[in-house]
Amino acid sequence: MLPAAVLAVPAAQEWRTYGHDYGDSRYSPLSDITPANVSGLKPVWTYHMRPPDRASRGFASSENTPIVVDGIMYVSTPYGRVVALDAESGKQLWAYQVPGSDQPATRGVSYWPGDSKNWPEIVFGTRAGLLIALDARTGAPAKSFGKDGVVSLHSDTVMQGFPSAALGVTSAPVIYKNLIITGSRNQETPQQGASGQVRAFDAATGREVWHFNGVPQPGEKFHDSWEGESWVNRSGVNVWTGLTLDAQRGIAYLPFGAPTFDQSGNDRKGASLFSNSLVAVDAATGKYLWHFQVVRHDLWDYDLPLTTLVDVKKDGRTIPAVAVMSKASLLFLLDRVTGKPIYDVKDLPVPTETDLVGEAPSPTQLMSITPPLGRTSFDMSELANLTPQQKAGCDKLIADQKVIGAKYFQPPRVDHAVARFPGNWGGIDWSHAAFDPKSGTYIVNASEIGSQQMMIRKTDGTYDMRYGYQWFWDKDTHMPCQVPPWGNLYAINVNTGAIVWRSVLDVTNGLTDESIYSTGFVSAKIDGNSGVTGDIFANYYKSGISGAPAVLSTGATGLYYHNFGRIGTTASLGIYQFSQQGADDQVSGSAELGMRYQF
Repeated sequence: MLPAAVLAVPAAQEWRTYGHDYGDSRYSPLSDITPANVSGLKPVWTYHMRPPDRASRGFASSENTPIVVDGIMYVSTPYGRVVALDAESGKQLWAYQVPGSDQPATRGVSYWPGDSKNWPEIVFGTRAGLLIALDARTGAPAKSFGKDGVVSLHSDTVMQGFPSAALGVTSAPVIYKNLIITGSRNQETPQQGASGQVRAFDAATGREVWHFNGVPQPGEKFHDSWEGESWVNRSGVNVWTGLTLDAQRGIAYLPFGAPTFDQSGNDRKGASLFSNSLVAVDAATGKYLWHFQVVRHDLWDYDLPLTTLVDVKKDGRTIPAVAVMSKASLLFLLDRVTGKPIYDVKDLPVPTETDLVGEAPSPTQLMSITPPLGRTSFDMSELANLTPQQKAGCDKLIADQKVIGAKYFQPPRVDHAVARFPGNWGGIDWSHAAFDPKSGTYIVNASEIGSQQMMIRKTDGTYDMRYGYQWFWDKDTHMPCQVPPWGNLYAINVNTGAIVWRSVLDVTNGLTDESIYSTGFVSAKIDGNSGVTGDIFANYYKSGISGAPAVLSTGATGLYYHNFGRIGTTASLGIYQFSQQGADDQVSGSAELGMRYQF
């Protein structure tokens, strides 16, 4: 039974998809939170994601941004449940436990409004590779969908003869009319395993309607971009970050990642499409429209975690555009209909020196009119010396792994660990952007965490990481080894491509008593005349924050909220709401919170 407060609420007052809309703008038109009152926001209610019967499992992380539709908040939790809450009170309406030890995608759920024969559904993927549809009213499995509300994504075609290969879902699907469109996460290594195929399913029945291969198969366009047999059973080239959708034009944008293995390519020479490419397809049929390869012959794990629909005003006209960024932190603005760059793109030489046998790094990479966001190189003279512990930890790391400096797009080596920037986390990673259509300002969070990788040759002649994934920091304090800054918030004017301001994010564990990471969850100033200026008006810090917030009005009482996708404490995980109208300061969980303002 839904609460009486749940009425039809205008979409502008809610947060109905993971990124507010399927263009992933993370922009809310609500204007009641202002520079003048943002510091006065107070907690209203807390919901702890970890149920009592899971207390023995300890802390689990999440990257969720809740969605809110008609006053109901839907949340995927890292404890195996999807829950529905009354957004006004935080009261739990229903909870669904994913079967076994599986868990829902940590980056949210999606809402299908239903049709004349079917009730609305909450749809999500799971870590184990299931697609699940629930009745949005009750949380019960949608009986007409697949088998009792569940579709397995482990088809023979996708698994490519490797039935035990890794396959799961980490992001919310996109809903287009009666289609559920989803990517997947597959393995990082070895080279062969599950396909990165993107698929669309009928929302009512779970039947597959179309699929698109990230690695073109024989007879498909661009199959010849793979040299020899390098395409056979190739894993990777998947969409793990979620899709972007232009519903008006019926175009879905698929940001494909790198092939496996993504830090060595001596077994996959050539363009290897659609690796590291944004691909536009007809959302109804999956038909190829265009592609733009952002990174050539990826040797750095530079996937495409960030795509956003924007409008660019240039030469007296408004161009519907799509912004795309890889972890290399380069912004490309493309005409979303044709795929052509709106601003000049240059093909510039990059380093190619490596001691990996048979490796053929691309001699050039595409560069944008917008400068890279953050650090792109490192010299040993740039080592930090902020605390004795940090210096000692970094000195040991450098000596043990034979760390050397690197230029932009420096290939990896066997004889040394190359400290490259950006690292495996970027630069740019998932969910850290918002677009203000009024000012044409694109707000992007960029970290400056490097990765030093030393490679090792395997018996089959390919390569792997000698020490596994590495981060260029003191392992105890997590303080980076290079001089600050270690994270920045950037604003880019999409109408010129220029960076208009940069705000340094200056919080990290090791320098505070709170064990806080510099994740960029800060509030930025909004000025009704000039747009965003980058001045910070309020900070709400809380350890464990990883998901972007949602902004909404419940309508029933006029309260305005800042909803957090992830708030972590040593005891629990919770969602907080903030009200301008005052509330008791005493809430369960820790008192200090983290916030990033959404525009």
